[in-house]
Amino acid sequence: MDRESETELLEAALRSGAHVLLEGPPGTGKSTLLKRVASRRDVPFVLVEGNAELTPARLIGHFDPSLVLTRGYSLEIFDDGPLLEAMRSGALLYLEELNRVPEETLNVLLAAMSEREIAVPRLGRVRAGDGFGVVAAMNPFDAVGTARVSGALYDRTCRIAMDYQSREAEQHIVQMRSERVDDAWLARVVDLVRETRQHPDLEVGSSVRGAIDFVRLAVELADMRLVAVTHWDVGLSAARAALSGRIRPHDVSARRPEAIIHDLYVKHFGPAPKDEAPTGEEASPPGER
Repeated sequence: MDRESETELLEAALRSGAHVLLEGPPGTGKSTLLKRVASRRDVPFVLVEGNAELTPARLIGHFDPSLVLTRGYSLEIFDDGPLLEAMRSGALLYLEELNRVPEETLNVLLAAMSEREIAVPRLGRVRAGDGFGVVAAMNPFDAVGTARVSGALYDRTCRIAMDYQSREAEQHIVQMRSERVDDAWLARVVDLVRETRQHPDLEVGSSVRGAIDFVRLAVELADMRLVAVTHWDVGLSAARAALSGRIRPHDVSARRPEAIIHDLYVKHFGPAPKDEAPTGEEASPPGER
């Protein structure tokens, strides 16, 4: 089974009572890995998406302001946030996009991780139940709208680095999540997407999700155009739409994403066959403007 080593490490860390940081690019199966381990241990988990709007109050919870006026700060009108929900129920708190969370919110999380309890004004102290743990995930290559994760958080977690899956695993993932297509054609799709991650003009390449969308889009385009999914024009259209927004050229590169995708497509699928004369936007490679 793919990710067996990471699965074993995550399970061992959680059994030991440690908190975990899953660090890796998008599409490397961080959420899938946690779901697998949680199901094995029969432990629920609470999902929270990290972003700039995740304030301490949203993470912890709050008193219902409409009821405070009539009932005061009664315990019954406190709405638990994801952190308190996980602590009270002994669940795993899964925090996605850790490096997008504001520092003041991370400080609250650090306190809960260290002390396994948290003091909430007017509510009192809440202790974590057995099984409570924090699993945070982050993309180390995404620097847009992110903050540097402090050493204090690394000091409180076991870090599991997750790289992209093997070629065989990615091909299997795409096959499982798309309609049946020619195996040789699908293999070329996967190889093209994997090459974006080492392309000299690209700072960020596409995850396996790009390959999945590539195949799905090509299948629908082929059906609409009444041609085979392996038709050259169909594949190029699908590649541009599925991948151009997922890749990011280096700042010093003057090349457009569409031009890079076009070149990669020709490399893996060959030039347009003479009996499939391209039309419209596929007639020639996009400009380098």
